Amino acid sequence: MPGLLRGVARTAVVAGTATAVSNRVSRRQQGRWAAQSGQQQGQQQGYQEAPPPPPPPAPAPTSSTADDMTNKIDQLKQLGELKTQGVLTEAEFEEQKRRLLA
Repeated sequence: MPGLLRGVARTAVVAGTATAVSNRVSRRQQGRWAAQSGQQQGQQQGYQEAPPPPPPPAPAPTSSTADDMTNKIDQLKQLGELKTQGVLTEAEFEEQKRRLLA
C-alpha cells in the first residue's frame, strides 16, 4: 500500500503543479491581451476624436466711415476729459491723439 499512496501523492503533486502553472500562464496572457486591447482602444479613440473646433470668426469691420469717425470723435472727447481731470499729461494726451488719428 505504501507504494500505491506514494504514486497517488506524486500524481496529485504533478497535477497540482501543472494546474498552477497553467493558471499562471492564462492570467499572464489575459493581462497581455487586456493591455494590447487597451492600447488599441486608446489609438482608436485618438483617431475617432473630433478635430478641435475652428476659431470663432473675427468680428466684421464696420463699413461705414461715418461710424468710424463718430467713434474717433468720442474717443478724442474722452481723452480730452482725462487730460482736463489731470489723469493724462499733455505729452500722454498728444501721443494717444496721434495714435488715434493715425
